[in-house]
Amino acid sequence: QVQLQESGPGLVKPSQTLSLTCTVSGVPITAYNYYWSWIRHTPGKGLERIGYIDYSGSTDYSPSLKSRTSISRDTSKNQFTLQLRSVTPEDTAVYYCATRRGSRPPTTVIEYDYWGQGTQVTVSS
Repeated sequence: QVQLQESGPGLVKPSQTLSLTCTVSGVPITAYNYYWSWIRHTPGKGLERIGYIDYSGSTDYSPSLKSRTSISRDTSKNQFTLQLRSVTPEDTAVYYCATRRGSRPPTTVIEYDYWGQGTQVTVSS
C-alpha cells in the first residue's frame, strides 16, 4: 500500500518561499513509471496541478506556476519537496502530494491513484 504524508509550515509570510515535503512509504520514489505530484485546492479555483517529479528525476510544472516552482527529491529519505517562491495570499490553499503509476505523465488531477491527506498553508503577514 502506497502512503503519502505532507509536512511543512502552515503559515508563510508574503514574498517568502513555501516549502513542503512529502514522505512516501510502500514504494521507492525511483520505482519505474511513478509520477510524484503536488496539487493544491482553493475554494475559488478548485484542484490545481502544480507539477511533478518522475521516477527518473525529471520535472514538469504548470505553466502558470512554472516561474516560481521547484520540485526536488531525496531518494535516501524517499521524499520529494515543493518550493513555491514569492508567495502571495492567492497561494493560500490546501496542498496535496499524490502519485500515479502509468506509461505517460498525468495530465488531469483525477488520474492519481494515491493522495496524502493534505495540509493547509495560509499566506499572511
